[in-house]
Amino acid sequence: MKDSKSAYRSVLAPDLFKERVVIITGGGSGLGRCMAHEIASLGGRVIILGRTQEKLRTVVGEIVSDGGTCDHWVCDIRDEERVTHVIGEIVLKYGQIHALVNNAGGQFPALLRDISKNGFEAVTRNNLVGGFLMSREVFRQSMQEHGGAIVNITADCGNGFPGVGHAGAARAGTENLTRTAAWEWGPFGVRTNAVSPGFVISSGFDTYDDPDVARTLNTASGFIPLKRMGSESEVSSVVCFLLSDAAGFINGETVHVDGGGRFGSSHMYQKLPDEPHYTPKPFHAFHRSSLPEVLSDSGTS
Repeated sequence: MKDSKSAYRSVLAPDLFKERVVIITGGGSGLGRCMAHEIASLGGRVIILGRTQEKLRTVVGEIVSDGGTCDHWVCDIRDEERVTHVIGEIVLKYGQIHALVNNAGGQFPALLRDISKNGFEAVTRNNLVGGFLMSREVFRQSMQEHGGAIVNITADCGNGFPGVGHAGAARAGTENLTRTAAWEWGPFGVRTNAVSPGFVISSGFDTYDDPDVARTLNTASGFIPLKRMGSESEVSSVVCFLLSDAAGFINGETVHVDGGGRFGSSHMYQKLPDEPHYTPKPFHAFHRSSLPEVLSDSGTS
């Protein structure tokens, strides 16, 4: 492993995931990329899945350059046959899957009245059905026999999700699915939990070209009691903890990483009073993290 100045600076114990095989969907960018780096830095054998070969290879190259171990498969998690085949190949190569992070997802901004049936189903398949297929096949082909841990990435949608209702419906379904899996698969030694990020700065911000979305992102700190957005590292560390043995009696829970933003009536529309405040600095461990272009002129850190 490279020196600490050029390697992931996790607060968790070195070798936490030594020799453990961990699959991360959507590992080619954003939160998935950050998680892949942290788990690899802790000794894990990381396998990233995504739809774009080039992005996956780039992340693999970064992790290998940093001294970690990483492999990749191109996979559309909405394709049941492909998911089944890829999990089979991974089990054949590595023997066992110790952990799965269902991180892949995506949506487009739209009001409910403007979402077509095809658009609604596309987002639901990406954010809910894909995670189900991955979890089911990892359980069937490995964890049913060996146990393991699953973490589903959801989103803060407890108060609805104005402007992205299709994603909110899918993420709420994932949270419910998490609890069902925790009950059904717990007797097999499989823990299933969820992590629900709020406004977290990542490259995913740059996928939105709508100026209204850009304005919302650049003023999002006003919706959060801590008066700032989160970092990728602050989500990744929670995911790693839930995958670790230290979380061995946590099952079926959703951990919110949102700075308390969910307690407003609607984090998209209710702005907090503009009063003097102290803003704690975010925790940054990811040595390759960078500010999304959409935030580059806002002074956000």
